[in-house]
Amino acid sequence: MFRKIRKAAVRLRGVSRQDTGMVTSEYAMGIIAAVAFAFVLYKVINSGQVQAELQDIVKKALSARM
Repeated sequence: MFRKIRKAAVRLRGVSRQDTGMVTSEYAMGIIAAVAFAFVLYKVINSGQVQAELQDIVKKALSARM
């Protein structure tokens, strides 16, 4: 009985020691991806067509009757 408990404890200890965090290179890649996504989003929002659509939405919202 003691052997079974000990084997289970060793197995659980091994599972709990797995690396769950990110290393520095993963942080760097995550930051680069976030900056790239922000840049693309900035370019899309500042394009002429999107700005016109957003202004149209705001104008409609402000001129709506209540």
